[in-house]
Amino acid sequence: MQRKTVRGVLVFAALLTCLGSPLDAAEAPLKVDPAVLEAQAARVAVIDKVAPSVVAIFGPDGGGGGSGVLISADGYAVTNFHVTDGCGDAMKCGLNDGRIYDAVIVGTDPVGDVALIKLLGRDDFPVAEFGDSDLVRPGDWCLALGNPFLLAKSDFAPTVTYGLVSGTHRYQEPAGTFLEYTDCLQIDASVNPGNSGGPLFAADGPQAGRLIGINGRISIKRGRVNSGAAYAISSNQVKYFLGHLRSGRALDHGTLNATVRTNFDGDVLFDRVLDGSAAQVRGIKEGDELVAFAGRPIRSVNQFKNVLGVYPAGWPLPLTVRRGTETLDFLVRTRGLNRRTDLLQTVAPKPGPPPNDVVKPLLEKRPGYANAHFNDVERDRVLASLGDDLSAGPWRITGTDVDGVSAEFTLADGGVGLKLGANRFLQSLEPDADVADEPPSTGGLLFALRQWQLLRSGQTEAFADLHYVGTEPLDWDGPTVDVLAAENRGMTTHFYVAVGADGKGFLRGFDSWQDNRGAAVEVRFDEERLTGPLPIPSRLRVFAAGQPYRNFEFTAATVADSGDAE
Repeated sequence: MQRKTVRGVLVFAALLTCLGSPLDAAEAPLKVDPAVLEAQAARVAVIDKVAPSVVAIFGPDGGGGGSGVLISADGYAVTNFHVTDGCGDAMKCGLNDGRIYDAVIVGTDPVGDVALIKLLGRDDFPVAEFGDSDLVRPGDWCLALGNPFLLAKSDFAPTVTYGLVSGTHRYQEPAGTFLEYTDCLQIDASVNPGNSGGPLFAADGPQAGRLIGINGRISIKRGRVNSGAAYAISSNQVKYFLGHLRSGRALDHGTLNATVRTNFDGDVLFDRVLDGSAAQVRGIKEGDELVAFAGRPIRSVNQFKNVLGVYPAGWPLPLTVRRGTETLDFLVRTRGLNRRTDLLQTVAPKPGPPPNDVVKPLLEKRPGYANAHFNDVERDRVLASLGDDLSAGPWRITGTDVDGVSAEFTLADGGVGLKLGANRFLQSLEPDADVADEPPSTGGLLFALRQWQLLRSGQTEAFADLHYVGTEPLDWDGPTVDVLAAENRGMTTHFYVAVGADGKGFLRGFDSWQDNRGAAVEVRFDEERLTGPLPIPSRLRVFAAGQPYRNFEFTAATVADSGDAE
């Protein structure tokens, strides 16, 4: 026994001689590659930069829980719809400065699982900077911040997890009634209950510290805990929806009312196009090969669903098909994916404590709205940007079309008339008169012009409804415009207003269509205006169902003596 002990001591001494004594180690500390320390410092700096914008969300009584991220200094923040659905229309939000703020619902997207809320009490909130999720690649490092398991409940400092982007442009089938994740990011950073609605940031590279997604869904294994596969709504999808979310409405995603399939050669073909659908009225046919959609090449059914799912209903999207040897380009406005009555159930008032005195003035529940208060605010802002109302008296506008044919429009309370060379067209506005397709095959140009007159002359009370829709790019590649929607006698009109940094707006045009008819009349204005009592645009371009009809050049616009259209 004693020999074994001596032998062991000798062996241990020999090891110390080879490895160095503890004293030697203390004198020569372990050296760390400077690149490792630099990477750690950069990561910590990114976290310090973005953490103040992360929101811990609770119900008004402190129950529930989730996460969000501030995107504007005046308090707008993005989170998941399923977070706000659990917390209610009024909530409490904590930031890592240790303070708690009242917040109110603004708008919701139940299909895409996104909601917009507004924190109250400051106009200098710290904000996250949006990144471009289309630039994210598998293997990029990312940071997920939030409030998992309500761990931030004591001081509101967010939990940080670090990981890789495992995949991009993922498609997750609908869950429940609506919920569908399209074109999302897959990550392996730990995401758990309570992380929902929290931000996903790029950890390094040119987008370091920028918002690239909103965490919201996990692949469930062994209960609702991290399984190494989580999904974030892409930041670009959030950006496309933000203008519409500010409208206070319950939003829907778009559909072409057409389906596609992949054939044996790998081509993506339209295999069903419904009569009267958004695709059919633009001229798309069954058997057309889908080549590109919204600027992306399409090589699979899932790619088509991904693109369709990142835009709100009603957006103009370019679409390219191959038909035989021809390549054809279309601009298609999508329609709502879901039945409106089903969608509106998601924003019906829910039981819970009444809003406090801070939130109450900013919350108005009306059918169809998550919060109608914000719709009224945005609608009034756009109307005010147009400046003084024009005369409500009968308008007489004269000029020619581009072929030199004389044109005279008369817009009055009794009707709208057009003399076009030797031809005359009339739209009666008597209470029992139907909306006519006048001139023929225009989709109702004369009635649409009356809607324009009502808006610009301040007679908005004549509309059955006038509300704010949101923002979108005019005709896909044009300037960003605010959209107002007017309803009148079964005709819907979308007015497109470009509002400058100075708050002044210019009406760039409008689209009108009958509720029971897919084809629309589209009117676009040039910026040059006439001088005189009616400073209306001097040029007007008209399209019917996407095809050019006529261009008009006006020489004069006056207030007529008679109130009747000729």
